[in-house]
Amino acid sequence: MDLVTPLSLGRIAIGALSLTRPSVAAGLLGASPGDNPQLPFMTRLFGVREIALGAVTLLASGTARRDLVAAGVLVDLGDAVASVVSYRTGEVSPLGAAPLLAVALGAAAAGAIEVNASPR
Repeated sequence: MDLVTPLSLGRIAIGALSLTRPSVAAGLLGASPGDNPQLPFMTRLFGVREIALGAVTLLASGTARRDLVAAGVLVDLGDAVASVVSYRTGEVSPLGAAPLLAVALGAAAAGAIEVNASPR
């Protein structure tokens, strides 16, 4: 079962929302752009990263694709760590941190399964 395609399309979708509707994307994670006027800018940066990683992974094949999926696992693990740190420091509520943590860990796990199943 190919998990790379849905992971990549999910990245592109999240990225597109973050780029085009940053306040909506931030709000889904419990963040309030009203409290931080720079938040839409940072959300757009996140969106560009997600679109780029998703698109280049879809276009790649062979070991390059496997390596990009592995990079995505690292990105997702970084997002998981960021959500925990942000919760612990009071920057986001549990309702903001939990969805990001769940999505990030789920994506990291799916990516790791694909990397492990790929020929070396």
